[in-house]
Amino acid sequence: MTKRYFSTIALTLGLLVGSMSAMASEEGGLPSAGTNISDQASLQRGAKLFFNYCVGCHSLKFMRYSRIGEDLGLSEEEVMKNLNFTGANFGETIESHMPAADAAKWFGKAPPDLSLEVRAKTADWVYAYLNSFYLDPSRPVGWNNTVFPNASMPNPLWELQGVQTAVKKDGGEEVEKLELAKPGKMTPAEFQQATRDLTNFLEYASEPAALQRKHYGIWVLLFLAGFTFLAYMLKKEYWKDVH
Repeated sequence: MTKRYFSTIALTLGLLVGSMSAMASEEGGLPSAGTNISDQASLQRGAKLFFNYCVGCHSLKFMRYSRIGEDLGLSEEEVMKNLNFTGANFGETIESHMPAADAAKWFGKAPPDLSLEVRAKTADWVYAYLNSFYLDPSRPVGWNNTVFPNASMPNPLWELQGVQTAVKKDGGEEVEKLELAKPGKMTPAEFQQATRDLTNFLEYASEPAALQRKHYGIWVLLFLAGFTFLAYMLKKEYWKDVH
């Protein structure tokens, strides 16, 4: 009976892992973002990047400055000095600098709120997107992206990354690869780490409760393991005279 029980668990876990691998392969071979929301230093660096390069156009309307300070180990003074550039109160939600009407006039529509961007498109997609901008004079903003072709968004991190150009396949418009034509302030490795940090912050912002859930999850698993052991010993005690 016990062997059958553990065999069922093993089979279930095997099917679960197999289905997750199949889902990963269906994402189109995107590079792994390698995010880890338990890395507080990475979250702090990602927050700095977001508030210096992204909040000018994009909001995080489901996040509050106070919550970010609490979760990222930052004091109110540090948050208000280094992350808050709009004059908002510490307890207010995060709104972009750009008025919605002006955004619609300049870009055709207001840039989206990024509170749930990672949950909607996955961390790997966001990470790949941030690394895949290239110059394209045919586009209204002068930029294009291989992950999201014809996106109406310039590269917000071009000063850090530099300028990439597209190498297209012979006889077509399909982009074969991207080449760094003009270096930025960061090396390619440093820029990849920066976009990983930014993606990590956006992953945290999409579900801040995940930090607490992982913390409590360890204790829940320990409790379940202990309870399972006690239940098994109790079962043996009840059934020892039957077998």
